[in-house]
Order: sequence, then structure tokens, then C-alpha cells
Amino acid sequence: MIYYFILINIISFIIFGIDKKRSIKKKYRISENFLILLSVIGGCFGSLFAMFYYHHKNRKLKFLVLLPIISVIWIFILITK
Repeated sequence: MIYYFILINIISFIIFGIDKKRSIKKKYRISENFLILLSVIGGCFGSLFAMFYYHHKNRKLKFLVLLPIISVIWIFILITK
């Protein structure tokens, strides 16, 4: 479980970075739904860190609200395991 959690957070961080680079270059973007899905399946901390590290999606209310909520849910899941 811990290896999955580490891997999905690294992947989530990288995907956010790729989307940020694509947005700067005005290229095809990764969908917001996919970025949120990565958080839901465990990449919430990588997503949160990437959001502020890359300054990407940090003005979108959807991300500012959902990612912390998803993170709290994952903390609860990890603590109770």
C-alpha cells in the first residue's frame, strides 16, 4: 500500500508539471477531471504540492476546495489502516 501511495503521488506531481508546461506552450492539455482523478486514487499530496510548486491550478476554486478535502479523506484512510 505504501509503495502504491508513494508512486501515485510522484506520478500526480509529474502530470501536473507536464500540464503546466503544456499550458505555457499553448498545447493540448490534460483534462481537469483526470487531474482530480489522480488525487482521488491517492495522488492528493503530490497534486497539492505540485499545485503550489508549479503555480498551476492554484486559482481554480475546484482545485482549492477538492484537493484539501480529498487529502483529509486520504489521511483518515491511512491512519485507520
